[in-house]
Amino acid sequence: MITVGDVLLILVAILFPPAAVLIATGCSADFCINICLTILGYIPGHIHAFYVLYKKSEERELLERRHTLLSSPSMPLPGTVANPSIPPTPPPYTPEASPAQKSYGSTNV
Repeated sequence: MITVGDVLLILVAILFPPAAVLIATGCSADFCINICLTILGYIPGHIHAFYVLYKKSEERELLERRHTLLSSPSMPLPGTVANPSIPPTPPPYTPEASPAQKSYGSTNV
């Protein structure tokens, strides 16, 4: 979902791509790469800036979906039983040894 902040970052990226990357990621390697790309050519700086903004927006949406999934009481968490009225599966049947087998090899009869 596009927010007002995303639209403002796109406008800043159109005017000066390194400023948009700086706002989105802080002083990081992406910012340094974008400065170099903008110096080498204005269009590569734009492409990189839009790529960084897209990735940040995608990451934010993923975190929001994960938060919604974990905080929603109607949806079960991964690894839990969806319907608590269904009993859990019993352990597999393992027959016990008979008393004669327990004393196998002994002299006691």
